[in-house]
Amino acid sequence: MITDDERIALFLDYENLAIGAREGLGVSPFAFGPIADALAERGRVVARRAYADWSYFDEDRRLLARAQVELIEIPQKVGGSRKNAADIKMAVDAVEMAFERGFITTFAICTGDSDFTPLVHKLRELDKRVIGIGVQSSTSALLPPACDEFLFYDRLPGVEPTQEPRKPGRRERPAPRERVEVVTPEPEPAPVEEPALPAEDREVGPLVISTLTGLQRHADGPVLASRLKRAILRKDPTFDEADHGFRGFGELLRNLETQQVVELRKGSAQGDPEVTLPEHSSADEDAFRLLVDVVGELQTPSTGPQLSGLKDQLRKRQPGFSEKRFGFNTFLSFAKAARARELVTMDWNEDMGDYLLRVPD
Repeated sequence: MITDDERIALFLDYENLAIGAREGLGVSPFAFGPIADALAERGRVVARRAYADWSYFDEDRRLLARAQVELIEIPQKVGGSRKNAADIKMAVDAVEMAFERGFITTFAICTGDSDFTPLVHKLRELDKRVIGIGVQSSTSALLPPACDEFLFYDRLPGVEPTQEPRKPGRRERPAPRERVEVVTPEPEPAPVEEPALPAEDREVGPLVISTLTGLQRHADGPVLASRLKRAILRKDPTFDEADHGFRGFGELLRNLETQQVVELRKGSAQGDPEVTLPEHSSADEDAFRLLVDVVGELQTPSTGPQLSGLKDQLRKRQPGFSEKRFGFNTFLSFAKAARARELVTMDWNEDMGDYLLRVPD
């Protein structure tokens, strides 16, 4: 059972994640935000460390620093010893923290490397919960069963692959950035950060939906409004309902209820209602209707469109479409939800290696 008191230490085998995401999903630079959001739904992340030779990941280094991740430098060495040094350093630090920081209840080990399986076993022996996170195409089959929970990065809300996931294979490290000797060093200019979108211009509905979906999927019991707000604040510490024109979080939730975004029920304490997602909302119906319309237009008397590429067709009709706005982690799960409602059929085609969709007669 996941509780609000869970305190998480995050350790990232960064080379494994970044190269796996780049080669397996076409995601570059690596997007850390989806991992941070997934863990925020599970508890407080009290430590964040990433291990790599950062000369290979110059742009990533700046992005992680902005996300308050402590960067542990593993200098380049000859042959495979550099990789071993990073693995050993990360394992030693994790075990040391398990002994010295007794208040930490959960370790998030971000890697797909089976070499970390003994670390996972040791942490569980020490009565720590272990969450593994890895890119599916570069994750060893030995690692997920060793963890209490394993999250595939590909399926996290906010991850948008730019290519079809590849099959596991050999990965190559990126070339290190060129080092230049400078006789009279000059200070590097500070990186120019893009201005953040004003809080009042961010859509609050999708944030509430994605957070509530994650809590309902992983929590045992009802989700109270107070717990929902704490999880939202862990995702975005700058969140303030006043920026959206509401005097309190309860007023914001009541407004979303009138829009059929959430449903409220009486909770265990006055003023702290239970929050759930409606079984069928007008937004869901519009999204499924869009899918049905597009599939109907693309199908022929003999066959239907493939699942891969179908999302792009929906976006041509409705720019900005994302299944994650409706609480679905992947487009496949969104399509399966439509199939469960008998709005479409999905048949696996072995030759194409993909699902074919049709609108039933």
